[in-house]
Amino acid sequence: MTVRWGPERHGDTTTFRLWAPDRDAVTLEIDGGDHVTMTAGDGGWFTADAPAGAGTRYRFRLGDLAVPDPASRGQDGGVNGWSVVVDPDAYQWRTEWDGRPWESMVIEEVHAGLLGGFTGVADHLPHLVDLGVTAIELMPVNAFGGTRNWGYDGVLPYAPAESYGTPDELKAMVDRAHQLGISVFLDVVYNHFGPDGNYLGEYASAFFHPEVKTPWGGAVAVDEEAPRRFFIDNALMWLEDYRIDGLRFDAVHAIANNGFLDAMAAEIRERVKRPVHLVLENEKNDAARLAEGKYDAQWNDDFHNVLHVLLTGETDAYYADFADRPADRLARCLAEGFIYQGEGSANHDGETRGTPSAHLPPTRFVSFLQNHDQIGNRAFGERLTKLADPAKLAAATVLWALSPQIPLLFMGDAAGSESPFLFFTDFHDELADAVREGRRGEFKKFAAFQDEAKRETIPDPNAKSTFDRSRAEDGPDADHWRDLYARLLKLRAERIVPVLAGASSLGAEAVGDAAVVARWRMADGTTLTIALNLSDEAVAATIPDGPLLFAAGRPLAPSSCAVWLA
Repeated sequence: MTVRWGPERHGDTTTFRLWAPDRDAVTLEIDGGDHVTMTAGDGGWFTADAPAGAGTRYRFRLGDLAVPDPASRGQDGGVNGWSVVVDPDAYQWRTEWDGRPWESMVIEEVHAGLLGGFTGVADHLPHLVDLGVTAIELMPVNAFGGTRNWGYDGVLPYAPAESYGTPDELKAMVDRAHQLGISVFLDVVYNHFGPDGNYLGEYASAFFHPEVKTPWGGAVAVDEEAPRRFFIDNALMWLEDYRIDGLRFDAVHAIANNGFLDAMAAEIRERVKRPVHLVLENEKNDAARLAEGKYDAQWNDDFHNVLHVLLTGETDAYYADFADRPADRLARCLAEGFIYQGEGSANHDGETRGTPSAHLPPTRFVSFLQNHDQIGNRAFGERLTKLADPAKLAAATVLWALSPQIPLLFMGDAAGSESPFLFFTDFHDELADAVREGRRGEFKKFAAFQDEAKRETIPDPNAKSTFDRSRAEDGPDADHWRDLYARLLKLRAERIVPVLAGASSLGAEAVGDAAVVARWRMADGTTLTIALNLSDEAVAATIPDGPLLFAAGRPLAPSSCAVWLA
């Protein structure tokens, strides 16, 4: 029998469950009420029924240890505090919403905490409508240690973070987005738990495979029924209870179990009857997961990485994989999706990375010039506005906006923000020290941080000032950038999106050291051509002689991007 995680309400009575196969006894503690001995069942499950309506605080007692419900729908007092019974049906939805087709997506990634929580995100949405953004992607919003975090240190995946707002406030934000015609995506983390507030190892060691190493410790044991259900049920909760339109699954290469990924996608597709969109982050560039009926797309780090090299000249760390012949690599990215399709990666000690992807449509790839990782994983969180020539960045923005891949921008991009986006946490004592020193140690392999004194200038992740500095303020040329983004996204909506479903590559070629011409056959038989030149010299190539759809600079002049559709 399959047992579901988390409390299940029946009027004023609630059934509580905990998977604790390492324990012989578990007690349910109700705040201000009785302590109830839970009944041991098959497979390590403990259950108890208790009179507990919405708002009741509870936790589980395991000898001397009191722990929150790992599938808590709400918390009071942080991830080490009381779990709270939540009524999933209390919110009264106002908007009927059929969703958006995948081809229409223009996604802005945002951090809810930096916008002021769920109500702040809701207030931000009208600005996205004006810009032409059609979807918002929330960095993880589930409960984590402290009040500030990127979200990837979450430990209670079912509970919205208290510092962002209540479950009903999150639903109201989704409702408001749908009212404005905006889809809502959520980033979820199923490859690890954060270091503060994760008690699973104390009573369910089988939740992990300690012998399978990941950057965060032992891999999650998704080949076991209870952990597998924990994550699949979590995905279904966001889609069903919160009416989220799509999920982005973080770093699934660290899960290392394609059977689980395929089973999760299949169950979501079967269970959720409305259109939802599933997106992967997968360092392995695994084209098989993007087959029809599984996942809609993958974040295409290759697109960012090669353009970052072309825009900045940086070749440290993982950018070294894109330093050689970057224009040829960009051409492959535009024509085939992945750049690495089975070649050895110097950044991965020569290990091969990727599988052939040329057969996939361009909409299977989400492209971006920046995201939380690519800015925030820099020591000082610099954006491209601080690293690249403005004319070259504008040219790259034209390519990003009008190519057939699905575009994603990061909060602040469209305002030309020059504010840093830094790595921030809210840990304390020894854990804070470990995170601070670990963060600084990550940069030892960068040439600019070989000196220890230089590494000590990297902002302390736990300082509130690090969080405050990460808010995306308008840049000095905000009006210029907003106008450029708005014009490009209007063109995309009117001219590209209607003929995007079924588009296919006609090939791409490097026509200079930093110049590429790419072509696609669109659904109506027209040809989309983009000529990009990020060099300081003009280049020559065969390009259309008809009217331009858009141009930043003269076609193939220095720092230019020209687009034709005919």
